[in-house]
Amino acid sequence: MGKSRSGRRRQAGEQTVVEQVDGGLAELIPDRERSRAWTLEIDGAPQSHVDLDDPAYLSFEYQRRLGHVIDLAAPPGRPLHAVHLGGGALTLARYVAATRPRSTQQVVERDAALVRLVRRELPLDPNARIRVRSTDAREGLAKVPDGWADLVVTDVFGGARTPAHLTSTEFLDCVRRVLKPGGVHAANLADGPPLTHLRGQIATAAARFAELALVADPAVLRGKRFGNAVLVACDHPLPVAELTRRAASDPHPGRVEHGRALTDFAGGALPVTDLAAVASPAPPPSAFR
Repeated sequence: MGKSRSGRRRQAGEQTVVEQVDGGLAELIPDRERSRAWTLEIDGAPQSHVDLDDPAYLSFEYQRRLGHVIDLAAPPGRPLHAVHLGGGALTLARYVAATRPRSTQQVVERDAALVRLVRRELPLDPNARIRVRSTDAREGLAKVPDGWADLVVTDVFGGARTPAHLTSTEFLDCVRRVLKPGGVHAANLADGPPLTHLRGQIATAAARFAELALVADPAVLRGKRFGNAVLVACDHPLPVAELTRRAASDPHPGRVEHGRALTDFAGGALPVTDLAAVASPAPPPSAFR
């Protein structure tokens, strides 16, 4: 385990760790129900949950949905080459390492101070093949070799908003370059009524990938509240039936849209380009209550 700022060696779960990072005020809050589990918040917005004793446990509903995509990206247990744009507490990289041993992973997290905090307080398994780069997501992606990745996960938020340059067709061109044939891209998106950003992201992905599926809380899809949605994109048929079954079985059941229903949901939105891209909308103050 790491040390607190007083220098005393501590056990996970004893105290909240508060530290200024590049993106704001970070707090690692112990989970009272799981002895070595923590929630990462930045400026009061929940970012990640990690259980050091059970890294295959995913608490946040959007992370569970991304976990389903990871599980279905290849036969069970097969190692993956994975790129994670956005690191947070490295929850999903830990998940891949736990469920697919011998996977090789690259994490791109711009907030170098956050990376240092997480590495110190929530250390990675030394046997995990995880490399972390502290740079901009698109710049980090540019350093990944062509056709290297089985999976790219985009989960980048700055001030609770996805940066504009990670929402465009040009960005997805960068994603496609690093994916192997048959590779999968999964993006964590956030939006609320009238869902303009989400519809635009569906249109943008549809302009670059042949197959899409969207997983979200039904209330989010109906425009009743702000929330997360996971958009999955690839060039081969997706395991929609199994993804639907898993999402529906979650503690907070999700709905999967694909095919014509997803096209209809996009409502004629146009693909987003670098010139027109804007950051995702800021969540309302009530979103994290």
